[in-house]
Amino acid sequence: MGRFFLISGCSGGGKSTLLVELKKRGHCVIEEPGRRIVTEEQAGTGAALPWIDMASFARRAIAMARSDLSFAERQSGFVFFDRGLVDAAVALEHAAGVPYRRTLGRERHYAPTVFLAPPWPEIYVQDGDRRHDLTAAVEEFERLKAALVDLGYSICLLPKASVNQRAEFLLGKLSNT
Repeated sequence: MGRFFLISGCSGGGKSTLLVELKKRGHCVIEEPGRRIVTEEQAGTGAALPWIDMASFARRAIAMARSDLSFAERQSGFVFFDRGLVDAAVALEHAAGVPYRRTLGRERHYAPTVFLAPPWPEIYVQDGDRRHDLTAAVEEFERLKAALVDLGYSICLLPKASVNQRAEFLLGKLSNT
């Protein structure tokens, strides 16, 4: 798992934009489960949308994140995850009270360092898929950060900088390990 890097943090903090840049640079990128689920649900029944049934949404995200990890095992080189299993487990705990440690088990699914996008009000935008406000996004960030520390991950905050600078920062951190 030393080559599986989780990029998590505040909604609207620029994670997906960073992942697009890493993909342009030739790295394997796993898109955010939540965004994929929203797209699928809006095309179907819409029952597992986070603003309708957060627990169902989180359970789907857990299943998708596990599938993503299986897919990543067949890839070579670094694999970057736009959110992942930890995010989904923390969401399920928040929505339904299921402890994230029970969902995750004992296995560490990602490299020891997790890159976190901090709250960045200047770029935060709500849209049809991101309906929660910045206050809710910051609360989610704090839950994720606390859980990651509790799980023994090292946190590396991404700088509030251009996407190019963020990519250089992240890749520079990896070359120093």
